[in-house]
Amino acid sequence: MKTSDRTKNATLMRWVVSILMLAMFFILVPTTIQAESKEASKGYGPAIVHIPLKGDVDPAMVKYLARALGEAEEAHAEHIIITLNTYGGRTDSAAEIGEMLRAESIPVTAFIEGKAVSAGTYIALNADSIVMQEGSTIGSAAVVDGSGKLIDNPKTISYWVDQMSEAAKLNGRDPNVAIAMVDPRVEVDLTSTLGKVITVGDVLAISATDAERIGYSEHTASTLDDVIAWLGYSDRDVIEVEVSFAEQLSAFILHPAVSVILLIIGFAGIGIEIFVPGFGLPGILGVLAMGLYFFGSYIGGLAGMESAILFIVGILLVILELIVPAFGILGILGGGAIITGIILAAPNWQTGLISIAIALVIATVIIVIFSRTKKGRTIWSKFVLREKLTTEEGFVSAELKSSLVGQQGITVTPLRPAGTAIINNQRVDVVTEGGFVENKRPVIVVKAEGTWVVVREILSNE
Repeated sequence: MKTSDRTKNATLMRWVVSILMLAMFFILVPTTIQAESKEASKGYGPAIVHIPLKGDVDPAMVKYLARALGEAEEAHAEHIIITLNTYGGRTDSAAEIGEMLRAESIPVTAFIEGKAVSAGTYIALNADSIVMQEGSTIGSAAVVDGSGKLIDNPKTISYWVDQMSEAAKLNGRDPNVAIAMVDPRVEVDLTSTLGKVITVGDVLAISATDAERIGYSEHTASTLDDVIAWLGYSDRDVIEVEVSFAEQLSAFILHPAVSVILLIIGFAGIGIEIFVPGFGLPGILGVLAMGLYFFGSYIGGLAGMESAILFIVGILLVILELIVPAFGILGILGGGAIITGIILAAPNWQTGLISIAIALVIATVIIVIFSRTKKGRTIWSKFVLREKLTTEEGFVSAELKSSLVGQQGITVTPLRPAGTAIINNQRVDVVTEGGFVENKRPVIVVKAEGTWVVVREILSNE
C-alpha cells in the first residue's frame, strides 16, 4: 500500500472514531436522563407539588416544567404551586408554558417571589390563582428584542396584547390592565382601578399591594409556607421537583455566550485536526465541544437528534472531500449540512447565523496561529517516536521523482485532479495544479516532491 493511501486511511479511521464518539454521546446520555426522570417520578400519594421557575423563560424551562407537571400527575397531587422569579425571556416559550398550565387538570397557584415581569407575567396569568410576595412586582410585559430594545412591529405587539388580555380574562381579571402592561402605543385609562392613566410610551408594572387590590392576585404572602397555609394544605407533604443536573447543564449551555464559546472550540479543534494532521487534544476538545452544544439544545428542547445527525454527516462529507477530491461538491454539501445542523440547534436562525459567523472568524485565527507555530504538538511529544528516518541520514522512503521535472508525457486516465500519465515510458501517478485534464492529453511535469508529481496540460499554442 502506498504511503499516501496509508495516510488517507489513517486520517479516515481517526475521524470515524471521533464521529462514533459523538454518536455514542447522543445515544447514551439521553437514555441515562430518561432513566433518571423515570426514577424521580415514582408515585408519592396525595401531596402538594412545588415547582420553582426561576431565571430566563426559555425552551429549557419549558421542558423542565413539562417533566415536573408529569411527575405531579403521576403523584396524584392535590395542588401545584409554581414559584416564579423571572425577568422574562422568550415569548414563544412563555406561550408554551401558558398552554400547559391551561390544560393542567390539577389546580395551579403561581407564587410570585421577587419579580414576574414580561413573559413571567403571562405565565402567572395562566395559573388558577396568583399569590405575590410582599414587595414583589408583576407587569412590564412589552415585547423587546435580545438587546432589550422595544419591538415596534404592529403584528407582534397585537399578538402579544391578545395573548395577555385573554390570559387575564381566564380568571376574571381586568384585560385593560394587561393591555397597559404590554402596549406602549396606546393610552389606557385605569382611573377606576389604579386611579391613574397609563400614557403613550409607558408600560404598567404593579406592586403586590396594588395587584391584590385590583384583583390581579388573590393573596399576599411572605413565604412558600404561608402560601400553603393560605391554600389550606398545611398538613400535606410538599414534593419538591428539583431541576436535574442535565437540565441545569442545558440551561448553562443555551446561554448565548457559552454557545459561541463551544462553537469556537469545536470549529478550531476540528479544523486543526483536518489541516494539521495528527489526532490529539484539539480534535478531542473539538468533538466534545460540539457534542455539548447539540446536547444542550436537545435537552433544552430546541432541537431533536436531526440537528446533530446533520452536523455529523457534514463533517464526514468535508473529510471525504479532502481525501477523495470531488471538485468541491462534497465540501459544499458538507458545509451546508454543518451550518444547517447548528442553526437548527440554535434558539432561532438569526442567533444561529450570528454565532456561526463569530465562531468561524475566531476559530480561523486560532487555526492559522496553531498551524504556523504547531506548539500544540508538544503536549503529545512524550507519546511520539522522536527518531526520524531522513534522506540526509541515508533513508529513502520511496523512489524520488525529482528527475521528472521538465519531462513531457501523455495522460492515460482523466486527471480529476489525480490520475495517471505515461512519462519516459513509465506509468506515473500524477496530480494537476488544481484543474481537470482529459484522457490522452499532453502534459509536462512542473514539480516533484517526494512521491508527488505535479503536471499541467500543454496547450496547443505551446
